[in-house]
Amino acid sequence: MSSRTGSPSQPTTIVAAKDWTPTSWQSKPIKQDVDYPDQAHLAKVLEKIGRLPPMVAPGEIHRLRQQLADVAQGKAFLLQGGDCAELFDYCAQSPIEAKLKVLLQMSLVLIWGARMPVVRIARMAGQYAKPRSKPTEMHEGKEILSYRGDNVNGYDPADRTPDPERLLGAYFHSAATLNYVRSILSEGFADLHHPSNWNLHHVKSATLRQEYQSIVDRLTDALDFMKTIGADPNNNNNHSTPSTLNTVDIFASHEGLLLEYEQALTRLMADPTNSSQKKYYNVGTHFIWIGDRTRQLDGAHVEYFRGIENPIGVKCGPSMKPDELVDLLNILDADKRPGKITLITRYGVDQVDKYLPGHIKAVQESGHVVVWACDPMHGNTKQSVSGVKTRHLVDITRELSQAIRIHKQFGSHLGGVHFELTGDRVTECVGGSMELLDEELLERYETHCDPRLNYEQALDMAFLIAKYQEKQRGSSDLMHL
Repeated sequence: MSSRTGSPSQPTTIVAAKDWTPTSWQSKPIKQDVDYPDQAHLAKVLEKIGRLPPMVAPGEIHRLRQQLADVAQGKAFLLQGGDCAELFDYCAQSPIEAKLKVLLQMSLVLIWGARMPVVRIARMAGQYAKPRSKPTEMHEGKEILSYRGDNVNGYDPADRTPDPERLLGAYFHSAATLNYVRSILSEGFADLHHPSNWNLHHVKSATLRQEYQSIVDRLTDALDFMKTIGADPNNNNNHSTPSTLNTVDIFASHEGLLLEYEQALTRLMADPTNSSQKKYYNVGTHFIWIGDRTRQLDGAHVEYFRGIENPIGVKCGPSMKPDELVDLLNILDADKRPGKITLITRYGVDQVDKYLPGHIKAVQESGHVVVWACDPMHGNTKQSVSGVKTRHLVDITRELSQAIRIHKQFGSHLGGVHFELTGDRVTECVGGSMELLDEELLERYETHCDPRLNYEQALDMAFLIAKYQEKQRGSSDLMHL
């Protein structure tokens, strides 16, 4: 669908998907919707959000699209990670810096292992809503509404009524987070000349600690070498010229769950690659994904997602049939643009062999060029002996290893990983090089939703992937993590 606006001398073409508008999702059945008691209040808040400035620019979205196209074609690697569900309280200096630090360190290790660029996407600045299996839960013998995330209601059982003002809070907390991320990156937070402390004392195995330290030593040696031969712009006192040594792209992402909010942030804006065209962008984030519970072919979420220019993700689990996956790709990306769609697979360690091969073959036969990313977290949640949800590093590592093997077996390649993680030293997942035990989970179990990798465990995953990538570069034989 297209129409022309503007003066005859400067025609502007509006480019949009056929029969699509930012409101067309409202005619479709919807899952995970929120029932607001005060609809007038909701309308007033949404109208205000619709007038607030964009949080991201189309040029940034386009840059991410280009980088993801490289990932889809095997020229880069995707690292996506962050909180399961952000809290408004995480919008503070220390939590933001801790998450950026672990993502930067992980990406540096991955770059060393793969010898290719890493695309960094944070589950940050908008990941406030969470889907729920049931709208209510029992608390002290009384049925109450489930906690749906800080942008819907409160975690306190007495604060479970959906409040539209929390949507406004989501906007301002997201904007403040993005503003701080941009400011510290521009001031050298990611400068590799001043790396954060690589403290490996948590690694209990002496052999493993030595392996990790060897990688860190070779990394720092390579950076020193670049400085010595003059490949370092800072060595020439040229501080005004940004480079990959002193600044990086970190993109924001969240699950597109509350469509009223996403609609309010969908704007018709100029295409950065063609100023004579205007397209619809979700300017609340760079990357947005559809969850496993909301990907119905005839549903409201798929209808909304098919019309926006942002790169989008699709969670892909055991309930996804291969032909359904192809139908979904055809709806979301009829033009089959490389990197437009990221398939985030989440099966569980015992289900990967059963479902991933069929999904790979279906996509290959369809002609779509997608980013394949492994989410080894969501399918491996267990109940701990201490009574809380947890995940075991051994299961996470095995699912990731199996995904790599299966992709290679079928002539595909795993382009990235998707982790729920934090830069803090929480105790929510069992195992890793720090050998966290089940009985230690309650020491710092802080998540309000699903268990996350802590700082040390997240680095474990980066080191393991880097070791695999290094072996792949030096051998044609199939290696395992």
